[in-house]
Amino acid sequence: MQNQNWRFFSRVIAVAVVTVLVVSFSTFAVAQKLPGSREAAPEAAPAGPKNWVVPASSIERPEDAGVRAHTNWVFGAAGGKIGAAKGVGPDFTVVQSYETPSSMGCLYKIPTSTGPCVPNINSPGGPQKGGQKVIVVVDAYDNPYLAYELGVFDAQFGLPAVNFIKYYANGSGSSCAGGSPPFDPGWGLEESLDVEWAHTMAPDATIVIMEACSSSWSDLLIAEYDAGSLAVGTYGGGNITNSWGSGEFSGETAYDVYFGVDWWEQTVFAASAGDSGCGAAYPSSSPWLVSAGGTSVYRKSTNLSFDYEGCWSGSGGGISAYEVYSATYTTSGIGTWADYQWGIFGDTQGRSTPDFAFNADPNSGVVVFDCAYASGTCYFYEVGGTSVASPSLSGIMNNAKNELGGGHVNPATGTGYHAAAEDTFLYSQLGTVTDYPKNFYDITKGSNGCKVGVGWDYCTGVGSPRGLLGK
Repeated sequence: MQNQNWRFFSRVIAVAVVTVLVVSFSTFAVAQKLPGSREAAPEAAPAGPKNWVVPASSIERPEDAGVRAHTNWVFGAAGGKIGAAKGVGPDFTVVQSYETPSSMGCLYKIPTSTGPCVPNINSPGGPQKGGQKVIVVVDAYDNPYLAYELGVFDAQFGLPAVNFIKYYANGSGSSCAGGSPPFDPGWGLEESLDVEWAHTMAPDATIVIMEACSSSWSDLLIAEYDAGSLAVGTYGGGNITNSWGSGEFSGETAYDVYFGVDWWEQTVFAASAGDSGCGAAYPSSSPWLVSAGGTSVYRKSTNLSFDYEGCWSGSGGGISAYEVYSATYTTSGIGTWADYQWGIFGDTQGRSTPDFAFNADPNSGVVVFDCAYASGTCYFYEVGGTSVASPSLSGIMNNAKNELGGGHVNPATGTGYHAAAEDTFLYSQLGTVTDYPKNFYDITKGSNGCKVGVGWDYCTGVGSPRGLLGK
């Protein structure tokens, strides 16, 4: 059942909404073409000497910084296909590389997770309960297949049905004002990845997709504002995840208000750190949000049991050139309002990323069910990139239910100040004898071009999560 109506937020930005409660699904034939022919995705090309394949939507171009954003997902091999769907439960031979909701739920110690700890697409399982309020996924362009994809994904892995809602950020000032965003195959797969893995880690949260009219910064910022307005105004807070970005650019600090200042009440923003190795990106460098880095999961060849997590060589992370330390509050940069890295750097350098990390190596990639990338023909794909990290970590933070936003009002006085509360909470555990090793996995192996070692580093931040405590 689908209902369409119009809503107006405080900036008089209209967004279209499609509400879909996924309950049951039809049988899916091999490589079935869904209605609505679309332009096919351009052939993905290897990224130089790196052992992954970059789709057209994820190519980072210096001239796009501050103008247009790119996705942060990649394939481990050309095409990335595990296999065509053969119904709700296709048969596949187990291989080491691709991770499932049950293997990730087990590795990251998510409560209520069922199923095997080793990757097996034929074994259902994953987190069965947990999460609250809403996770809003902000992406560009329209994926018309999302509700169907979520249904097949949930049925394949035995996950609870999702309450899923789609919005178009198509209000005044957007490039598709009053209409629906156009289709893009690469961004379409991005949306599939984001909603499926946010839902995996927080199965009880409502999942909202907020679709910007295009990947331009102007359209994405409209969507970001709408996402915050919706989370705070309708749900009383939640999580907002952004798996896109660009290189840093002068003037980026003017955009920081969109990522936790305008809408700060019990709402946590997150963004992917990027897939270009050591180096800062935006909005990952905004001091108000949680920057999501990437790890590699290594398994023993004898039985596929977990061996260790290392730094994924593609994970972004670095020192911002523009988000610098200041003694004066200006809604941007770091200072007393965002001093969570003071214990590491003092006031000697700018905002440094990432904050913590999740599996992102496409060679230990996660399973994604998508119909957009192949223009309406549906496949299970193995996908990596820090686009996996942002929605997954947002799901984990949502599941933890700490609701740390960008500030706190003291009930006794009715006043308060902006503060990057979630990041402060994450960093406060560094160096603790009991809580840090219990709540995080300290990653000391691998490299993204920056040094990786004990404690915080420019690839994985404080580490990868273990359980919900401390998130």
